[in-house]
Amino acid sequence: MIATSQDVADRVGVSRSTVSQILNGRGEHFSARTRERVHRAVAELGYEPSAAGRTLARGSSDIVIALIPDTTFGGNLQDIYGALTDELSRRGLILVLRLATHTSTALDRLLIGMKPRAILSLTPFSDEDRSLLERRGVKAIDPGRTSRPDANAEIGTLQARHLIERGYRRLAYAHLRDARADPFGGPRERAFVAECHAHGVDGPRTLALGITAEDASAALDELGEPGFAVGCYNDDVATALLHAASLRKWRVPRDLALIGMDHTPLSRLTTPPLTTMEYDTSAVTEETIRTLLFHLDETEAGRDRTEVRFRLIEGGTA
Repeated sequence: MIATSQDVADRVGVSRSTVSQILNGRGEHFSARTRERVHRAVAELGYEPSAAGRTLARGSSDIVIALIPDTTFGGNLQDIYGALTDELSRRGLILVLRLATHTSTALDRLLIGMKPRAILSLTPFSDEDRSLLERRGVKAIDPGRTSRPDANAEIGTLQARHLIERGYRRLAYAHLRDARADPFGGPRERAFVAECHAHGVDGPRTLALGITAEDASAALDELGEPGFAVGCYNDDVATALLHAASLRKWRVPRDLALIGMDHTPLSRLTTPPLTTMEYDTSAVTEETIRTLLFHLDETEAGRDRTEVRFRLIEGGTA
């Protein structure tokens, strides 16, 4: 039989209103002994307070929404949000994944319907959206309001640096061409270009391709001749270019050098295996939790920031 707040009240010998106030964080007017007895009765009876009741009392639910832009991702995102779901659950919070809304009106409907405690976004909120979130009293957490270095810029920098340190001087950056948005490719390319300039290397060519043999072959046509080293948006782009190079009998990395991103399972099965980059998803999860709890005024606000480290995976393509 499911326990109710009345069962808790009867066990302790107090009113149902007293139980409700104590469990909803308004127990300062009651003695420490009464609060302790209520919490002990909750544990003994296995009572679970109503989520709807908590939402009504607090003005927000136990939900944290993660807004995901309509773009392409590797499997790392699933690992990150899987771990984040488990960690938030241990803290009594529910993570809900939603595709990012395209208008403030759509965002407002989401806020009204779900009354979340916080919203996480992988891309910066617009000024209009941020103003809306403030009016609705919802904590807004995005990359634009943190002191962390831009992870995408770091990816582009490290890719270019590796190629330059290997002696390559004719560089290119290859974007993934897709009908969806690309909020991450731009920062990566700009950092890639800046690193070339910092080392006195001519500005890199820019390529864009879908994951097809035809697109990859056309991208190599744009390069015109062998001898380039290409930083790729992800391992899929690098694999497509590797396939096109093999059809032309180009030697990799001598005729075409490639460095990808994500260290996907398939990147380990190409011939030769891709040179690529990966990052510690557990560090990303820990940093996201730290930032979220800081904004929710929880106990981990004072913890040192967790650095997200990228690691080069030596393959045979660069």
